[in-house]
Amino acid sequence: MAMSRPTWRGHLRLSLVTCPVALYTGTSAAGDVHFNLINPETNNRIKMITTDPDAGPVDRSKLVKGYEVERGRYVLLTDEEIRSVRLESTKTIDIERFVAADKIDRLYWKDPYFLVPDGKMAAESFSVIREAMRASGQIALGRVVMSTRERMVALEPRERGIVAFSLRSHDEVRDPHEAFASIPDVKVDPAMIAIAHKIIEQQEGPFDPSKFTDRYEDALKALIAAKEKGHRPVAVEEPQDTNVIDLMAALRASLAGDGAARRGGPSKATPKHEKKATGRRVRA
Repeated sequence: MAMSRPTWRGHLRLSLVTCPVALYTGTSAAGDVHFNLINPETNNRIKMITTDPDAGPVDRSKLVKGYEVERGRYVLLTDEEIRSVRLESTKTIDIERFVAADKIDRLYWKDPYFLVPDGKMAAESFSVIREAMRASGQIALGRVVMSTRERMVALEPRERGIVAFSLRSHDEVRDPHEAFASIPDVKVDPAMIAIAHKIIEQQEGPFDPSKFTDRYEDALKALIAAKEKGHRPVAVEEPQDTNVIDLMAALRASLAGDGAARRGGPSKATPKHEKKATGRRVRA
């Protein structure tokens, strides 16, 4: 497998069927633009030095991890002591149950990994587990320890392998009600909903991730290239966000294909009879 080193190695187990597996990250680091801190007076890159406020610079290899039990008081742990905490999920992904995919709230889905058999001898038992999962049409749930954290993982067959998504714990996911409670209960005009629905239908299409490029990083690359050639960057005009528009007129203009209205910019002049008909004006 032409990939980097596995993130985790261990076993996958379904009841009494077990096979060696390896887990690889399913994503790569986002973006090519990485900045360093530079002293503009010397053009030197700044180095980060581990420093004790009392003793001064300290060799990083001599440091240990500490958990703050109260302000200024720590319990110190060595790497060996941390490794001594051995859960079964440190070396085994034990499938605990099966659930329908739509029963797992999207707020809980996190990072994707690729789960593959570790060695040719593991291929048969891995394939048995994978095909049994595929036949069930459900998502398998298990646990795995990575980076000193035990994570729940959701497993689903894909092609000849299995995709494993790490799941956030219950304590990590906030209650949406906390954010949404302050939104007023607005009675919406059915005619506006109908027009907005038609706009959505106009923009329907397949999901093509290759079409979604990082335009901000592209702009940064262009800026870097321009400065490297000695060009002064051109100041971009700030978008206006205080336009007062007629909501019904903006919807109708969007349905007619007015790109400016769809981007939230100023729409075309609203006919007088439409202003009288809606009687609503909102801030964009």
